[in-house]
Amino acid sequence: MISMSFKNTYFLLVFLLFFSLISCGQTNTSNNKLNSEKTSEVLSREILTGAQQTKLYINLLKNKNIAIVANQTSIIFNKGNYTHLIDSLLSGGIKIKKVFSPEHGFRGKADASEEVLDGLDSKTNLPIVSLYGNYKKPTADQLKEIDIVVFDIQDVGVRFYTYISTLHYVMEACAENDIPVIILDRPNPNGHYVDGPTLEIEHKSFVGMHPVPLVYGMTIGEYAQMINGENWLKNELKCDLIVIPLKNYTHQSLYSLPIRPSPNLPNDKAINLYPSLGFFEGTTINAGRGTENQFQQYGAPFFPKSDFSYTPHPNFGSKYPKHNGELCNGVDLKNNERLNFVNIEYLLDAFNKTPKTEKFFGATFTIHAGNTKLENQIKNGLSPKEIHDSWQPKVEEFKKIRSKYLIYN
Repeated sequence: MISMSFKNTYFLLVFLLFFSLISCGQTNTSNNKLNSEKTSEVLSREILTGAQQTKLYINLLKNKNIAIVANQTSIIFNKGNYTHLIDSLLSGGIKIKKVFSPEHGFRGKADASEEVLDGLDSKTNLPIVSLYGNYKKPTADQLKEIDIVVFDIQDVGVRFYTYISTLHYVMEACAENDIPVIILDRPNPNGHYVDGPTLEIEHKSFVGMHPVPLVYGMTIGEYAQMINGENWLKNELKCDLIVIPLKNYTHQSLYSLPIRPSPNLPNDKAINLYPSLGFFEGTTINAGRGTENQFQQYGAPFFPKSDFSYTPHPNFGSKYPKHNGELCNGVDLKNNERLNFVNIEYLLDAFNKTPKTEKFFGATFTIHAGNTKLENQIKNGLSPKEIHDSWQPKVEEFKKIRSKYLIYN
């Protein structure tokens, strides 16, 4: 019965969203209609996240036992202030039974790849179940007596950012246990382009589970629909899914994240450079971890001496940075223009500056790249253009798949 009523509610939600968008347009200008809105007009309005539009989902949660997949980004704005989604729902009388947390933990303070333990939230006394420790996927026992799971986590639109892997396993577990999932959608700060090497399925891991380009240009709600529609769940299961969509959002919208989505993505510049500099995670090169400019610079002690240098030290989100305490000569990217493509030049530059006596590629480079081809291309001296061009056939194939699941222009 839950499943039937849950699916039927979708059509009501679409109608309510349509009506609210028209009302907003009438307030701003008497001649503005939804069907004739120009992108520039949408971009000028405040983007409302799914979580902010409480009226679209609160009735689905009343008198139900709820589990929430959340972290520090799961917030609701109200007149310049914000409250955590969990606090807001609890104050509204919603029965939250437990919280599932992804990589970096519920408070978003754990290092990359650091195991996150189960615990108890000190503020709400809710049990916190880690999905980055003993389990990556909720168990049937953990979902026992749960009626609905709410997923509200800020993604950054990059394949090796593990929140979409957590999304996959949550959807799969809920499909296996006949539990509906509500996605409270959030903007993708890298949603304005699609680019990069496509994952080859033999290199599937928690760092990349699906055959998508490195940058896939979809919100987490759109991505969830693609997981369902492309039969990527085990045994081609289908998750009973509702996406609470964004308002006033397009894929060209500029959106500055109010809270860092993970410890080493502190600002808009780091998030924009992350797809291009994230390759360094699988190499011996430091990409700013252990500084205050994570993913905005790169360097190593063995690079030729340059005008820019820095010394990594343990800090928030990086207990053991590469080349800890060593002076790194490098490249500063803080003032670079906003990227709308994956820039492979940084990786090639670092490779060429690394002496042959140093091992450049690490054990995880292949899973970050999603294939073995990129490492071989670099070793064989291909140019940035040749490498970038080699990605495009699969990027174009993916765009056709992607188009079936887009909610926004």
